[in-house]
Amino acid sequence: MKKGTSIWAQIFIGSVIALVVIFGLYLVSDKEEEVADTGVSVKQETKEEPVTETKVAGKVAPSPSNPDEKVDYASTEWATHGGDYYNRRYSMLNKITTENIGDLKPTWVSSLGSGADGKYSGEATPLVVDGVMYVATGANDIFALDAKTGEQIWAYTPDIEQEMDTVCCGWTTRGVAVGDGKVYAGLLDARLIALDQKTGELLWETKVAEWEEGYTITSAPLYYNGKVYTGVAGGEYGIRGRVMAYDSDLGSEVWRFYTIPGPGDVDGDTWPSDNDAWLTGGGPVWNTPAVDPELGYIYFATGNTAPDLDGSNREGDNLYANSVVAVNAENGDYVWHFQEVHHDIWDMDPANPVILYDVEMDGKMRKGLGQAGKTGWVYFLDRTDGTPLVGIEEKEVPQLAEQKTSPTQPFPVGDAFVPQGVFQDDIDRDLGEEFEGKVGDIFTPFWEEPITLKPGPQGGANWPPSAYNPDTEYYYVLGNDTYFSFARQEDEAFEEGSMYIGSIMQPVSNAPQRGTITALDVKTNKIAWQVDWDQVAYSGILTTAGNLVFVGHNDGRLIAFDAKTGDQVWEYMMDAGANAPAVTYEIDGEQYLAIYAAGNALAGTKHGDKVYTFKLGGTLPEGQVIDASAKKDPKTEKAEATEGETVSANLGLTTYTNSCIACHGDQGANGHNGPNLQDSKVAENREDVLERITNGGNSMPAFKDTLTQEEIDAVADYIVTIVSPMGK
Repeated sequence: MKKGTSIWAQIFIGSVIALVVIFGLYLVSDKEEEVADTGVSVKQETKEEPVTETKVAGKVAPSPSNPDEKVDYASTEWATHGGDYYNRRYSMLNKITTENIGDLKPTWVSSLGSGADGKYSGEATPLVVDGVMYVATGANDIFALDAKTGEQIWAYTPDIEQEMDTVCCGWTTRGVAVGDGKVYAGLLDARLIALDQKTGELLWETKVAEWEEGYTITSAPLYYNGKVYTGVAGGEYGIRGRVMAYDSDLGSEVWRFYTIPGPGDVDGDTWPSDNDAWLTGGGPVWNTPAVDPELGYIYFATGNTAPDLDGSNREGDNLYANSVVAVNAENGDYVWHFQEVHHDIWDMDPANPVILYDVEMDGKMRKGLGQAGKTGWVYFLDRTDGTPLVGIEEKEVPQLAEQKTSPTQPFPVGDAFVPQGVFQDDIDRDLGEEFEGKVGDIFTPFWEEPITLKPGPQGGANWPPSAYNPDTEYYYVLGNDTYFSFARQEDEAFEEGSMYIGSIMQPVSNAPQRGTITALDVKTNKIAWQVDWDQVAYSGILTTAGNLVFVGHNDGRLIAFDAKTGDQVWEYMMDAGANAPAVTYEIDGEQYLAIYAAGNALAGTKHGDKVYTFKLGGTLPEGQVIDASAKKDPKTEKAEATEGETVSANLGLTTYTNSCIACHGDQGANGHNGPNLQDSKVAENREDVLERITNGGNSMPAFKDTLTQEEIDAVADYIVTIVSPMGK
């Protein structure tokens, strides 16, 4: 009170203040009860003002804008999906080097007994915190292992509907998050769960969306400062993409950001005003966000528009699909975006996680961001505002009125890490004289006449994470070099829970598939070195202060390269496809290297169920494997046996769904790696189908060692009688 104020004035003012406080507490209590009881989401289009303080169930969440919080590189632990909040996948550990890596040998191998069937893909990054490794299988089972010995500490097996038919690209998960004494995981049926970090006990679960509507979760969630962040996949099913933040203690939704704005929203005018295409516009999020605590932003890349390949009904740039997006980590408010492909009709969505880094350019430290696109370019941006850090030019591109194509597309200055077109030399070398189709290069549109292009929907870069090394200042990225054919099909009406592609895409039969491992200078976007493979590169990257880069190969090898030169310095052959990123950590002064090797449905690699862990001087006897599988009770086994008997009545469809649908698509069309079986010559004849399933061919793996003869016969019958209209 000011000096000289009367006693009656003081009493009056004090009463008013008391009433305001009481009323304010009532409003807060009422709002908290609403959030806690209903989990009501605040939709992007209804937010009026920025929220400066989030209150959930009686507690105040601290601001994630912590300017004094330093983001260190990974060292003794691997505590987040990307190694640190910047997603750099670089470790400061340097006991394993290019000089002594010849002595790197297995120290333990653990069999998880999960995720080895054909429909699963092993893509998870293990986390290591306080001497415990947390890893998830393609079946979404979660394991805690002693990181020094490989012995199981606990296992959690979620109950997921095994007949889910809205999974685009194989059953998988990219991993878990750890924080606040909990392990968090997004499940394929669009649930987010939290487990007790010490016991594996389920603490809470939240339904993020309905899987029957096409929503799934494949990315590893992000834990940061009391919140758990996750996006949803399902762009092939006409979803409306979103990223959400959840309270880490309660599992209640704190905020939601829609990756497809609605009418009246900022950038909502990049969708047609005469239809509701935005409601089914896609924009999935396949990757784990990065965080800049100083700025208080999270960053993620958004996926394809829907329908993927038909732009005729969605005129405009179709934001925020195919973009890098920054939002306020505290309240989900939009900050900035950069769109890599305007009005995408080629399924060239950025699925690779964004990486943040700091680098000196022209005598000034810059806050950088890199994102490796399916286009075959890395987009280097200033993460404060989304402007290009290395030049990006808008250039005119070929037009097609039927597809409502964008007049220009962004072209980064620098080098592409895969070829971006099909030319006569390619036809002569790879496709042969019998090839008579039309060809084009990046951003060439298509309609009813089939056209063969590069890159294809595999990329460029796909989901396998890239890495940044501050010692070399190189950005390491995996690329795919494949031939894909696109053609218009009849108008496809949207049906909830069904694939919504819009046209037909398929790899060119008998064409080779290649991959690249590339080091790009972040200051120039120029290639420093590149390694070429005769298979797609489909695993992810780890780089270390020991001047090393680790990459998994489809044939099961874990391979190490010199980070400066790209020279191969080491390899080790495992028993399944190495299609997940490696990690490194330290216990008792020894550096370990670990990878989950379980194969991949889309890559067509051999399946398995093991975690391999190495150290210098490892002495594991050949063939010795620890049984770390989950122990099932008799009731569960009996239920599974009963379910199996029921399913066996339709064995062909079940086997196709489990082993073939990821590559060939529902009813044989619009898969992501295999030809369209509805017009395949092979699919017309049962004997040819049996031969191909049994022994493989082209990029297809052999199934003679993974399917029973009864299953092979059943799926062959299904293909020639149901899938192929010309079957006999």
